[in-house]
Amino acid sequence: MSDDRLIVALDVPNAIAGMELAGRLGDAVDFYKIGLGMLTGGGLALANELKQEHGKRIFLDMKLFDIGATVEAAVRGLAQFDLDFLTVHGDPHVVRAAKEGAAGSDLKILGVTILTSLEREDLDASCYKDGSVADLVTERAARAMDAGADGIICSPQEAALVRALPEAEGKLIVTPGVRPAGAALGDQKRVMTPAEAIANGADHVVVGRPIWTAPDPAAAAQAVLAELSSPQAQRPNS
Repeated sequence: MSDDRLIVALDVPNAIAGMELAGRLGDAVDFYKIGLGMLTGGGLALANELKQEHGKRIFLDMKLFDIGATVEAAVRGLAQFDLDFLTVHGDPHVVRAAKEGAAGSDLKILGVTILTSLEREDLDASCYKDGSVADLVTERAARAMDAGADGIICSPQEAALVRALPEAEGKLIVTPGVRPAGAALGDQKRVMTPAEAIANGADHVVVGRPIWTAPDPAAAAQAVLAELSSPQAQRPNS
């Protein structure tokens, strides 16, 4: 069985391409992320097939945001598919509604803090309050966990700050914006290597393009897995 600390993002055009990639990765990968880009290309059907027929774990990255009643209804519908993780925006009213919708299921609700593609100037353009990105991520993480989130989505650069919060006891930290050394950054801005992310307190790292664009995706995944098991991935005092 693979190390499920690695979550591979199936950011490919449709379910057919996603299943083909999963087939190439085989037993090397046990955990997959399916996001909004795949939703209209059969993403839910792919999630069900990977979960029910292949025994994979599934992270549904929907980043839901709406009024409470709508979020609760959406999550209740998604919870019936027996998936593992679901993202919602980390606003407390959204998190509380999502937890209500997930009640009675094993679905973990993860609160999104600030997207890993954003920097301070992007937040200024969106009318976010003053403060460093790290401070805002930490504050949003604390509020989301207080509202009941099972875990937090943040960049690896903020993982240590979130892990140090009293509210983070027993909570999950999942980090996108992870790039193996030498990989292209793409549209990510707040990045670290897989080993650095785990050492900083992440429970799972999400890696997409460096794996699915590689000539040999299985070998690329195995390289990330080897890094996760390296001494560089050890947390201080662990």
